[in-house]
Amino acid sequence: MKLIDVTSPADIKNLSLEELQDLTTQARQALMTKVSEHGGHFGPPMGVAEMIVALHYVFNSPVDKIVYDVSHQSYVHKMLTGRALAFLDHNHYDDVTGYTDPSESEHDFFNIGHTSTSISLASGLATGRDLKGDTENIIAIIGDGSLSGGEAFEGFDYVATLNSNFIAIVNDNDQSIAENHGGLYTGLRQLRETNGESPNNIFKAMGLDYRFVADGNDLETLINVFKEVKDIDHPIVLHIVTQKGKGYKIAEENKEQFHWSMPFDLATGKLKVENNGPSYAGKLADYLMEQIKADPTVVAINAGTPSGFAMMEEWRKEAGRQYIDVGIAEEHAVAMASGIAKNGGKPVFSVFSTFLQRTYDQLVQDLCVNNNSAVILNHYASVYGMNDVTHLGFFDIPMLTSIPNLVYLAPTNYEELIAMTHYAVHQNEHPIAIRVPVGPFISTGIEDTTDYSEINKSKMTRKGSKIALLGLGNFYHMANEVADELAKQGIEATVVNGVFASGIDKELLEGLKANHSVVFTLEDGVIEGGWGERIASFYGPSHMKVKNYGIAKEFHDRYNPAELLKQNGTSIEQIVADAVAMVK
Repeated sequence: MKLIDVTSPADIKNLSLEELQDLTTQARQALMTKVSEHGGHFGPPMGVAEMIVALHYVFNSPVDKIVYDVSHQSYVHKMLTGRALAFLDHNHYDDVTGYTDPSESEHDFFNIGHTSTSISLASGLATGRDLKGDTENIIAIIGDGSLSGGEAFEGFDYVATLNSNFIAIVNDNDQSIAENHGGLYTGLRQLRETNGESPNNIFKAMGLDYRFVADGNDLETLINVFKEVKDIDHPIVLHIVTQKGKGYKIAEENKEQFHWSMPFDLATGKLKVENNGPSYAGKLADYLMEQIKADPTVVAINAGTPSGFAMMEEWRKEAGRQYIDVGIAEEHAVAMASGIAKNGGKPVFSVFSTFLQRTYDQLVQDLCVNNNSAVILNHYASVYGMNDVTHLGFFDIPMLTSIPNLVYLAPTNYEELIAMTHYAVHQNEHPIAIRVPVGPFISTGIEDTTDYSEINKSKMTRKGSKIALLGLGNFYHMANEVADELAKQGIEATVVNGVFASGIDKELLEGLKANHSVVFTLEDGVIEGGWGERIASFYGPSHMKVKNYGIAKEFHDRYNPAELLKQNGTSIEQIVADAVAMVK
């Protein structure tokens, strides 16, 4: 059977084992071709191709409900549920997202892009089923790397109390994005080495039934196991060992590199476009290594995504015990960082903005209530960051700046970034987060000697009158571009680098009243509850007119940044037109 002819799982129910194996081969080839041309997650979906074919052969989706953790391993699932064209025809590559999406198919139950959630989500489906008196199978797939997230433990703890059908598949490929870290993985390794017989079994300790499958890439074995547990009347864990990147030797041997990849050459595995220029993440990694070598109390913390911050394997080895990977456990990372700072250490937690959302309570309670001087380097907090609806990072300013004691800095270039980071690491007055710039690498070539201990002090970098353009972080550059265009029309605007996302420079703002009547604020994120609205509130009782630029509080999926900004009235041309209309 041709993969393109599969319109639903029903189409594969009567295939022979040989035909199913051929279909699996086709699916894996489609994966290799699409990701090599388009980019995307590679190792995870390659490793579970047989598992997903077997699941759809045995179970009856969407009546039986399958929930994928993170869901980046769901590509073959999409192929078997009527979306194969999106993997076979380059003109349709963007027809589907990289994650499960209920708007695409009745076979997808949740938008899932963050890890450790499948057990909890599926347990809700099971509880709803039981409340209604239904009898369908509920299947949750979770990778071994995702087990380090606290929500996974919470989910399993609840599932163990169910007296009804629940099938949890632990997809164990001995790998998170990079290597696994944590005591949990000692037990998993022992289970692999003993064919599931080790007494060190966390699942049994929680009261769960357990079954070990040594070869999770053997289709016939998987089909037989799934048939045996189908319609089971109690919760069971199927611990299935798979090979990440299965079927592509280069990915099997380079698991971290091929977890997710930009387009690459299939013959060599090399990226089609190499980016060898400097990056903010790379420069921060260099700076942190310098500090680690100079100061034994500096420690770099990461939550399972080291390569995204240029903390590659050699870097990690060189850092030694001054590098800590907590696994998928941002909550623990923040609380631990608070403890390290309290006891005289200098913790620096590098995290993607979308994942920092996972630890809001720890930011508030464990870190900021205690006012400990941990440092958070917040990456991809921008409309120009990740653009999947599950990975948006531009809600950070309202989220973080509502927390007392937290200082949130927004550098505009390399020199500011390093100066702010140096200040943050070596002070002990506040918890400090830094909004790492996103976009082209910008360097002035001039050392930044600003004293950032003067909290909430902005920088006036261009002096004019009538209109002031206040830019924060990435959008400071947009403010300068607007000023350049206004100058062509005879309007000399003042430009201010906001510097502090968490506060406003009241002295500077008060001074602008003397010869300005209009203030525009530009911030790279959601306006509502943001930096600009605080400035508008300050000017509320005065004669000053204020307009905030950024984006509206909405969920956006796979958007074009320029188009999204234009839809929100935040393009150079639109801002210039507004300015001309207001000051002339």
